[in-house]
Amino acid sequence: MSERDARTGSLSGLTEAEAKEFHNVFMGSFILFTLIAIGAHILVWMWRPWLPAASGYGELKDVIELARQTASAFFG
Repeated sequence: MSERDARTGSLSGLTEAEAKEFHNVFMGSFILFTLIAIGAHILVWMWRPWLPAASGYGELKDVIELARQTASAFFG
């Protein structure tokens, strides 16, 4: 079977080897993206939890002030 015949039997137009290579690249990219997203969510949760404490977000004033001071130290 020639390469041209192998391409016509597939809905994507890829040969089996090309489809496997694309799948490997796609899965690797998806896993990397998912890990980055999980890391970003953890960092945001550490910065500001989505569920406030019993006294509300008022408890976070010290953390926000520290973040503001840190940012002004870095960015002037």
